[in-house]
Amino acid sequence: MTPLRQHRGLAIPLNRANIDTDQIIPKQFLKRVERSGFGEFLFFDWRYDAEGHPRVDFILNEPRYAGASILIAGPNFGCGSSREHAPWALSDYGFRVIIAPSFADIFYNNCFKNGMLPLKLPEVTVRSLMTLAEEPQPLYLTVDVEHLQIHGDNQGQNYSFDLDPFLQDTLVNGLDDIARTLQHEDRIRLYESQHR
Repeated sequence: MTPLRQHRGLAIPLNRANIDTDQIIPKQFLKRVERSGFGEFLFFDWRYDAEGHPRVDFILNEPRYAGASILIAGPNFGCGSSREHAPWALSDYGFRVIIAPSFADIFYNNCFKNGMLPLKLPEVTVRSLMTLAEEPQPLYLTVDVEHLQIHGDNQGQNYSFDLDPFLQDTLVNGLDDIARTLQHEDRIRLYESQHR
């Protein structure tokens, strides 16, 4: 898993609450088992009309947000079913950080297992960032996971945030569950040799 120590990216506002995993990645695209290739289906029902044409009124289709890697959303992001495809789709599209006042628990934990930061901030802070991201001037943010800080390039916005030390270590060192287990490979081998 790619470490996430510090990330600078363009922020895009998705001003909706209770965005569920079926909207993030609709069920008809869950037949694949590999983690890649889901980005094109992210928010599919909102991004495309019935004929498959991009909806001009959906924010991900606005050219000024092309390449955005920080998503700012409303509360209870990732609610609904516990599909791991939701973080896969967000990551495959290019998002590394999702900022919201709150997240559904299973989605929140799945993000860390896939090298993405679901960042909980107070609702007033999220609203402020969303307003800045909606302005004509692009909002670039630097999210420093090592020092638990956010800095805005142009607006001088500086925020601190809290993160469980275990989850921080997971991102900073790029450790998924398998990589964390393999840190104890010598002890595992010793146990296996003695067990036989």
